[in-house]
Amino acid sequence: MAVVEQKPSSDQGKVWGFFKLPFRNAGAAPNSSSSSAVSHLGVHHHPGGPQVEGSDGHHGSTSVSSVAKSLLPTRRRLKLDPSTKLYFPYEPGKQVRSAIKIKNISKSHVAFKFQTTAPKSCFMRPPGAILAPGESIIATVFKFVEHPENNEKPMNQKSRVKFKIMCLKVKGMMEYVPELFDEQKDQVVVERILRVIFLDPERPSPALEKLKRQLAEADAAVEARKKPPEEAGPKIIGEGLVIDEWKERRERYLARQQVEGVDSV
Repeated sequence: MAVVEQKPSSDQGKVWGFFKLPFRNAGAAPNSSSSSAVSHLGVHHHPGGPQVEGSDGHHGSTSVSSVAKSLLPTRRRLKLDPSTKLYFPYEPGKQVRSAIKIKNISKSHVAFKFQTTAPKSCFMRPPGAILAPGESIIATVFKFVEHPENNEKPMNQKSRVKFKIMCLKVKGMMEYVPELFDEQKDQVVVERILRVIFLDPERPSPALEKLKRQLAEADAAVEARKKPPEEAGPKIIGEGLVIDEWKERRERYLARQQVEGVDSV
């Protein structure tokens, strides 16, 4: 009984046609659309059937894998909180602050830095840093709020200012310098682009309360870095013998005075 080849339905694209090629007559010449799809993937037809270009077959598989990798989402190295927005209290004519928590969620050291579309009215503290695996930091962002134009309502003002956070994998802990990103431009990854959102400081909201908590944490971290390292406690020698250095110096001084007095006599 003769078998009639069924034509693919309208919802089947070129991919289905490509997978049907091995089951067709080996002697028939492939049509132009199929041959173009096959040649795009680096496959050539031989009398014995479809062969991958190259004797070991690695070239075609590498091409397909590279295409597959390009379709996968970028693996992020930093976790941001908030993740897509920077919240500022709306106070026209004043410099206001926002805060963002940055955590390194990768297994390697990561350098990050900020960029903004309004460098004249915005700045970041710190503008960049290097984080060890699992380390986090709360960065503070400062912005000058312009007065509204055209009698717009305060909270309806749309800000076009955006912030970009970029990251770079580094070999280990080192001193952060912005030149790191210039020296390895091909390795720099854009983590997020953050939009500016204004909050009414007179109207309580979860976002405003969270911003206040993060700013308090950032201020506490700055003050902790300013404090000098605490001096070591009293020295302990042997089995719990505590030496008071001031008392020891005083005793030596008195002993020396007694010796000098005896010599003078």
